[in-house]
Amino acid sequence: MKNPGDFLLLFPPPLPLAQNGLFRRSGPGGKAVEKLIEIEGLTKRFGAFTAVDGVTFTVGRGEVLGFLGPNGAGKSTTMKMLAGFVVPSAGRARLAGHDVQKDTVAARRMLGYLPEGAPLYPEMTVRAFLHFIARVRGFAGSEAARRVGRALELANLEGVRELPIETLSKGFKRRVGLAQALLHDPPILVLDEPTDGLDPNQKHEVRTLINQMAPNKAIIISTHILEEVEAVCSRAIIIARGRVIADAPPAELARRHPSGSLEESFRALTTAPLAEAA
Repeated sequence: MKNPGDFLLLFPPPLPLAQNGLFRRSGPGGKAVEKLIEIEGLTKRFGAFTAVDGVTFTVGRGEVLGFLGPNGAGKSTTMKMLAGFVVPSAGRARLAGHDVQKDTVAARRMLGYLPEGAPLYPEMTVRAFLHFIARVRGFAGSEAARRVGRALELANLEGVRELPIETLSKGFKRRVGLAQALLHDPPILVLDEPTDGLDPNQKHEVRTLINQMAPNKAIIISTHILEEVEAVCSRAIIIARGRVIADAPPAELARRHPSGSLEESFRALTTAPLAEAA
């Protein structure tokens, strides 16, 4: 197993949230909303192929953004650039005012990230793994134990906490990944398919948890489950062929199709030529 020090860039120790320098925009009723996620012109090219093409949006505290698109649209690449794991070809991203490329460690302190196929140590027990994450995040003693206990509770993992991760079902492994993202109570969460592999009851628990956390955080959820977007997201962005083609509340997106269905609206938008979709 690698030394915990090797993971400091992935899981940097906590830092108080900086308030200065954050842009603000008007929310419902003219109330100021703190912009915690800012993406400007984010682009990623792989040779001649452009995977992400000038993506721009912001997410404020209290918003849950559903990040939608067909396979290969650029969703995961965008999220990886936002988390600092992929270097953009152009553009920039900021987390709580920290530039992801120029101030990477400070930016990652603000972030809880659940990537697709979250890396886990299969031979470790759930509790041991979360204690490991707590240590590399800079927590020790009773504070580490408190953080681990709270993460186990939030992800509903108490019943499997002493089991090796390799013995768990896909759904439980996904919840372990979610627990590590929540452990340091970050103001920003980026969750790639958070309910992948979960049964209906587990999905309901995760959606309830997201709704409970939403008022105090900025949350991005990438998912193919449109009913999940309607259940937990206050806003949805649809991306196709690397470009943002729609940005609106889920109910408004649904109304754009004569059927009033979000699924039908998604299909129409993502199969239309880009100029028509825009």
